Amino acid sequence: MIEISRTIHRMSVGFIGAGQLAFALARGFTAAGVLAGHKIIASSPDHDLPTVGGLRKLGVNFTSSNKEAVQKCDVLFLAVKPPIIPFVLDEIAPEIEDRHLVVSCAAGVTISSIEKKLSTVRQFPKVIRLMTNTPVIVREGATVYATGTHADVEDGNLLEQLMSSVGYCVEVEEDLIDAVTGLSGSGPAYAFTAIDALADGGVKMGLTRRLAVRLGAQALMGAAKMLLDSEQHPGQLKDNVCSPGGATIHAIHLLESGGFRSLLINAVEASCIRTRELQFLADQETVPPEAIKKTTLNKVKQSASKAGISLFNNKYPGSKSQ
Repeated sequence: MIEISRTIHRMSVGFIGAGQLAFALARGFTAAGVLAGHKIIASSPDHDLPTVGGLRKLGVNFTSSNKEAVQKCDVLFLAVKPPIIPFVLDEIAPEIEDRHLVVSCAAGVTISSIEKKLSTVRQFPKVIRLMTNTPVIVREGATVYATGTHADVEDGNLLEQLMSSVGYCVEVEEDLIDAVTGLSGSGPAYAFTAIDALADGGVKMGLTRRLAVRLGAQALMGAAKMLLDSEQHPGQLKDNVCSPGGATIHAIHLLESGGFRSLLINAVEASCIRTRELQFLADQETVPPEAIKKTTLNKVKQSASKAGISLFNNKYPGSKSQ
């Protein structure tokens, strides 16, 4: 592990994409002290993204060239929308060398699809598929990863140590990653929505918005820490708060009547299903207009034109007109 730690400090990291996830990871890595800002490079065609300014403040190098980002890094994170991945891979494949470890953060995009693209140029591309979440920015992320055909144990250990510096990280089988996306990948959004709703309740009952948000957030953070530090089931911890005939059990009854548990279960399922749909879109190599990026726009247009597909409607191959 000591040797891996030394390797991390010597290596450079690149991001294809300079959005929220790239910024969160870069900030987490630099805050953890595992990487200096100048050892990180991010690429994006959009210089006006709010996150670009944040990356520059961290000392991160910024470029509009995806190829330059690849050339100047050892570990490459693919941090763009899933339908963009095939076109990015076509662009950067000739730049991938034996030293590169390609880490995909794109929901639903499989290891095999990435290896297939890269193997047209590089015979044994080292690929790892990863699902993390935005709390890596405060070093409280939840990350899982699966290694590809040509990535070895040392590659997995390297990534795990890097991601462990910004939260919890564990290796899983690839077929579990879609479920993880629905749970912890999308989980922060569920938590923020819950805090917002709790704060609304506090405001309705007379609290100031600022105090209500702080108390709601603190309650969730404290409950999470209690659970992680305990060997008790979350149901038992819930029961410990509910005194007979008290206020909390009345509130829990209302939540149960409203289908609170089912809503959360359905939310995880919906996110997981959508993740699989995104893989289908990536496999088709057709990109919805809102996902098109300037760097790949011309290539996307050319590819779509050859396939007889219009980029500016909502139909996908095989779909029927309404």
